[in-house]
Amino acid sequence: MKSSSVRTLLLALCMAAGAGAQAQTTPATRGQLLYTTHCNACHTVQMHWRTLSLARDWDSLKAQVRRWQNATALAWSEDDITEVARHLNDTIYQFPRPTAKLELKPLP
Repeated sequence: MKSSSVRTLLLALCMAAGAGAQAQTTPATRGQLLYTTHCNACHTVQMHWRTLSLARDWDSLKAQVRRWQNATALAWSEDDITEVARHLNDTIYQFPRPTAKLELKPLP
């Protein structure tokens, strides 16, 4: 193999390794950290894809996260529940999330 071909191959390998390392340094979300820490031992990805899943939309997904955090006495805040539901929705379910509702106040 010519030295220029070896250099090109080494350069390509280094660039690929660098791109892989960079992709792995994406910071985890709060929802991902909570799920990994408290739920992952029992809830595998296969569980979320089962036919009898109780999560059918965004609201029922949040209800299931709330249900299980209550059952395991985690005492999560509403923000924590939303973050875990968001993580599951982004990575598995892909349900449309409701848009924030604007509250209109009457003019004085």
